[in-house]
Amino acid sequence: VQLVESGGGLAQPGGSLRLSCAASGSAVGANVLVWYRQAPGKEREWLGSSSLDGESTYADSVKDRFTISRDAAKNTMYLQMNRLKPEETAVYYCKMAGTSYWGQGTQVTVAS
Repeated sequence: VQLVESGGGLAQPGGSLRLSCAASGSAVGANVLVWYRQAPGKEREWLGSSSLDGESTYADSVKDRFTISRDAAKNTMYLQMNRLKPEETAVYYCKMAGTSYWGQGTQVTVAS
């Protein structure tokens, strides 16, 4: 199984980015998938999870601003991030829940 994140980059405060997590070796529809982030000097933070029935749950810090979705045809999970804040600068990771499969991470920098 391989997970590959993409879509990171520079966003202005209040701006948006969409991250992708492309899976190979296992179907996204058959697994609970999770987004995390890790800022410099901080612990890894859980952002949200996408369950097998398509429902998603979110951390309070990102609820109403971030949205997780899946595209089964592309075997990809997405994280739409809106109204970004400078303190959300971090490396963003996806993970297959219950496994040791992590993506390599994608850097998100929020700065003017």
